[in-house]
Amino acid sequence: MPSRIRLEDRECPLSTTAQHVGEWWTLLILHDAFDGYTRFDQFQQNLNISTSMLTARLKTLVADDLLERRLYQDKPARYEYVLTERGRSLRPVIVALAAWGNRHLAPQERSMILVDAASGEEVEPVLVDARTGRPLDDSEAFVFAAGPAASTAMRSRYTELHRQRLGRADTQ
Repeated sequence: MPSRIRLEDRECPLSTTAQHVGEWWTLLILHDAFDGYTRFDQFQQNLNISTSMLTARLKTLVADDLLERRLYQDKPARYEYVLTERGRSLRPVIVALAAWGNRHLAPQERSMILVDAASGEEVEPVLVDARTGRPLDDSEAFVFAAGPAASTAMRSRYTELHRQRLGRADTQ
């Protein structure tokens, strides 16, 4: 499958992440895996996905080290697909996407909610800074900046954006 990442975006973590999980079926398969599905027929039945599409998506998820293909029966050979550590680390992303979707629906329109397993009470997930506990949804308080591996172009981009933010702050 040809890469959809533009050459200039190859160092951007959003672009590279989208290459791994940005496809519709991939997110749904991962969601099912978080719900405990492991077998081909379970994914196929639950998602109503074609055999060829599911086969292709599972191969990609295994190649990207998000799922591991494990033999669970010898005769005939049958495999299950189990989340890897890398795959399990995507759970907060899936939870955040579902929460974002629910935030834009009336409570009675939500077909799936996140609840505390012990109490059954609905929870409202938020993404926070681990150090301070501050919610990251404030786009003025938290901004992207060039990281240590940033190219000259990436550093230039964020230097310019920083200057623009400072300019706006001076006029307010």
